Amino acid sequence: MASVPSLASTVQQRLADGLSAALPDAASADPLLRRSDRADFQANGILALAKQLKGNPRELATKVVEAIPANDVLKEIEVSGPGFLNITVTDSAIIDTLAARAADARLGVPFNESAGTTVIDYAQPNVAKEMHVGHLRSAVIGAAMVEILEFTGETVVRRHHIGDWGTQFGMLIQFLIEHPHELDHSSEAEVSGEEAMSNLNRLYKASRALFDSDEEFKTRARARVVDLQAGDEETLALWQRFVDESKIYFYSVFDKLDMDIRDGDVVGESGYNDMLQETCRILEESGVAVRSEGALCVFFDDVKGPDGNPVPLIVQKSDGGFGYAATDLSAIRDRVQNLKATSLLYVVDARQSLHFKMVFETARRAGWLNDEVKAVQLAFGTVLGKDGKPFKTREGETVRLVDLLDEAIDRASAVVREKAQDLTEAEIAERGAQVGIGAVKYADLSTSAARDYKFDLDQMVSLNGDTSVYLQYAYARIQSILRKAGDAKPVAHRELGLAASERALGLHLDGFGELIAETAAEYAPHKLAAYLYQLASHYTTFYSECPVLKADTPEQVENRLFLCELTARTLHQGMALLGIRTPERL
Repeated sequence: MASVPSLASTVQQRLADGLSAALPDAASADPLLRRSDRADFQANGILALAKQLKGNPRELATKVVEAIPANDVLKEIEVSGPGFLNITVTDSAIIDTLAARAADARLGVPFNESAGTTVIDYAQPNVAKEMHVGHLRSAVIGAAMVEILEFTGETVVRRHHIGDWGTQFGMLIQFLIEHPHELDHSSEAEVSGEEAMSNLNRLYKASRALFDSDEEFKTRARARVVDLQAGDEETLALWQRFVDESKIYFYSVFDKLDMDIRDGDVVGESGYNDMLQETCRILEESGVAVRSEGALCVFFDDVKGPDGNPVPLIVQKSDGGFGYAATDLSAIRDRVQNLKATSLLYVVDARQSLHFKMVFETARRAGWLNDEVKAVQLAFGTVLGKDGKPFKTREGETVRLVDLLDEAIDRASAVVREKAQDLTEAEIAERGAQVGIGAVKYADLSTSAARDYKFDLDQMVSLNGDTSVYLQYAYARIQSILRKAGDAKPVAHRELGLAASERALGLHLDGFGELIAETAAEYAPHKLAAYLYQLASHYTTFYSECPVLKADTPEQVENRLFLCELTARTLHQGMALLGIRTPERL
């Protein structure tokens, strides 16, 4: 695996050399290089430097340019305006760098030298409850961050902190004891997720109605919670049936989302029960938490309620019960001490930001988080309907996630069928699922996580605009060209001059490695989505301006096929990191 330095970093280095040769006092100054629409790159670091050295920026800029030795990367450096440098690189340097990327299985993307171990907490459904549109973002954003971080060399531990504990289980288990056949399956065959969920839904509604109307059942249900928390074997065995039935359903939904959820990674709230007492003891003995009106609390100077009084994080209630804070703090202890995490990433709704801020601060005071171990909430906004309000059905219910995904697949299949030339029905169905699920994921991932976004299927499966379908069609179009190329092979020719759209495409391809590093460091998958959309747009311009198979010379055909193939590989790799398929034919 060879990591390939980008042209930007090579140019940066040449400028830095010129700076230290021309201005020894300014050896460590940053040239402040960025892409430019006037040339390939612009450097405007000399302006700040001139202020510092009290010199004329244009004169300094000219000195720096004169101090850069002749080389085969920089074609032209022009001093413009008050002392900007406009830099154009040679065509051969672009092709050389791309050829080095093409020769590497990882497209020359380096591994992160300071990689550690990240535990990602994402995709957290609740046992015995239907997954709705609110569960979509945690799953999609979390799965993309797993892939992106693993690609940079990070060791990633996945954790699905499912809601599998709490008082509602007393009601459910007691009802099952009194109606023992409610979770039975209709046949010995494999149970569908739909059947598992309808069993659970029916049981939940029936037990809830009884709990609300029958005082004696309510008393029995509450006694059953005590048995569950005390670890009574019969009660735990029935609780496990609810967890298992729910998993059949969860896994069917994640399967539809084309996501790999492994059983060993599902560690629900219950997984930390044995640690809760000790977590409380450590916090109380170290003075991080204090008793207040019988409850074990952690106070913060900057967290106050509407009345101006401090709002504490309650780790243990006055009746001895534990809330979410005790579980979350125990999970941090487990992830840091047993899983040896250096980063904890929580992909959780922004509305829980205050809770996590308090939990992380408590963990810092307890010494579980420190300069070596950080915790970050990757907070996400709400999924809105077309009307800009939180997404609901016409009846005002939350939207079932399965219904949403099925509709996306139906819409996408219609688009695929309309465009399909030589696809069988089975292929149309398979591509329809890949395009539909890709559309849903991309709409989510192309929005900055912190922002709300509108769920608009018409827009998502459109062939025009910033959609995954546009990217998938760009990829399929390249595959079609490569199939039609016959004997012509993709070969890089450094001696050829490049058209403007070839240069723009090449420079964008060369930025892939730096973009991946930035996306990983900032936990910002929307930056990768934006890069891929720009890549497809550059390719579309190149394709319309530069004939590939009908280029002027055999060498030019080969060079353009080379650009096509590298674009396809970069699109494929980038889309895979977002969890989106790239069909070879559409």
